[in-house]
Amino acid sequence: MHDMKRKVQVSVPFSMLHDTYLERFLAEQLNPEISIGAEDLGRFERVDFVRIVDELRRQSLRITLHGPFMDLAPGSADNDVRAITRRRLEQLLDLVPIFEPHSVVCHAGYDWRRYSYSPQAWYRRSLELWSWLARRLTAAGTCLMLENVYETDPQEMLPLFEPLGTLGVRFCLDAGHQAAFSRAPVERWCRVLAPYIGQLHLHDNLGSKDDHLGLGKGSIDFKGLLATVKSVCPRQPVVTLEVHHEQDLMPSLAYLENIWPW
Repeated sequence: MHDMKRKVQVSVPFSMLHDTYLERFLAEQLNPEISIGAEDLGRFERVDFVRIVDELRRQSLRITLHGPFMDLAPGSADNDVRAITRRRLEQLLDLVPIFEPHSVVCHAGYDWRRYSYSPQAWYRRSLELWSWLARRLTAAGTCLMLENVYETDPQEMLPLFEPLGTLGVRFCLDAGHQAAFSRAPVERWCRVLAPYIGQLHLHDNLGSKDDHLGLGKGSIDFKGLLATVKSVCPRQPVVTLEVHHEQDLMPSLAYLENIWPW
């Protein structure tokens, strides 16, 4: 189990790490994927972030970040909405030198129910924002991972990765989101976006909503997923557990240890 802990990231909001879970992460030697939301950016000062990072570094724990996403829209037709989105990402960039993350995950944000009437305009606006962020993150020594949420097919994301791939942007395949919201099988996601896969988010559900259950508590075939990813990816991706209930963490690590293909 100790080896498994060192191989993966464990998702945790910064506020929960600060208020409750720091000692648990240190004691269990868990590598955190720290979610930074708008509430964190408003509540905490730079000194708060520095203190947490110093504690994590003393244990030589690897850090990844998840950027703000709630109510943000990188491809919005509204200039003010895009300006707010960029402002939040600029605030995230200010923290990158503190955290020195291995990767930074953001939601790509395509939703056919809102944008399918004019997809090319959405892609153009999104590419402008993500290109800017990717260059800034590359200069800071890390890379941008764009994650699927409501996208129903990998072809909805491919127009982002074809130009952004040259900037080092990679795909974070969220298995729970794919199972709950996609119309395409996970094998198609892996095949179409194989050159860009850089990270996995693992959590389970029953295929109808985004439950963030422990691995093995839903209907996702994680063994098959990991085998498929291994077969199409030249390098092992970063793997993050995104289970939302504390009691599911250790059983999920044990489950993952039994099916780990790398």
